[in-house]
Amino acid sequence: MEYKDYYKILGVEKNASQAEIKNSFRKLAKKYHPDKTKGDKAAEQKFKEVNEANEVLSDPEKRKKYDQLGDQWKYYQQSGGPEQDFDWSRYSNMGDGGQSYHFSGNINDLFGETGYSDFFDMLFGQGIGGQQKRRTSGRRTQVMKGQDYEAEIKITLEEAYKGTSREFNADGQSIRLKIKPGIQEGQVLKIPGKGSSGFSGGQAGDLLINIRVLKHPVFERQGDDLYADLNVDLYTAVLGGKAEFKTLKGTVKVNIPKGIEHGKTLRLQNMGMPKYDKPSEFGNLYIKINVQVPKNLSQKEINLFKELEKLR
Repeated sequence: MEYKDYYKILGVEKNASQAEIKNSFRKLAKKYHPDKTKGDKAAEQKFKEVNEANEVLSDPEKRKKYDQLGDQWKYYQQSGGPEQDFDWSRYSNMGDGGQSYHFSGNINDLFGETGYSDFFDMLFGQGIGGQQKRRTSGRRTQVMKGQDYEAEIKITLEEAYKGTSREFNADGQSIRLKIKPGIQEGQVLKIPGKGSSGFSGGQAGDLLINIRVLKHPVFERQGDDLYADLNVDLYTAVLGGKAEFKTLKGTVKVNIPKGIEHGKTLRLQNMGMPKYDKPSEFGNLYIKINVQVPKNLSQKEINLFKELEKLR
């Protein structure tokens, strides 16, 4: 039985981090995916090896067992020991490691009835990812869910406020995604069944859409609340009055109390973002007052301020 160097298959060093392994696997899986290399048997075999290598190296427990085996196997071969006498019992039947991997592509056509190589089955033969293998015509196969696809959509704060929609193509299918008002930055929307095909009759993976809300020049968002600045002239700050402010809901007149201080924050209730899945409920809008000192005063204005200073 041939020893498989999973690190070499994925093109990473033995001390590679999980992030490096994941990144390399994604690139190779995309390169050799059956949907892109239809009919290319060499690419299909490479895709199988890449998935198998990732199944082991992405799981800390499987990777630990594999690393132990690798050192022992090489030492055993170098010492001239016959392959059939190698003590596999020390490494097989280790359990599932608590993790499953989602394959992609038409795995029945690609892998035949057995999902993994004899080397893998000998090492981890009792099951993978907690799913029980079943016998089919004397060979083993495994039902697994297809790989999830991920995508990113960027929207404006105005779109997040009002709700919006996006149309895009996924594997030749036209998909229209409705985005509800109040969607948060980093929120993930799932479209079931729009990932890759399952393995041996397993259900298809999902399409996961990551929402990115672009920064706004006026508003800063914190949860469902909004924060903004409002410039107020000195006279309105001293005497009180009203100042117009354009919110996401529309223009409002903000009441400025007499004698308001620079940096004071006013709360406009229910003028923030709509709450996701609760369109009738809103967060608040917090406005910080910036008192603007007049510039380029005339001599008469300067004299009036001096007069005021004497009075004070």
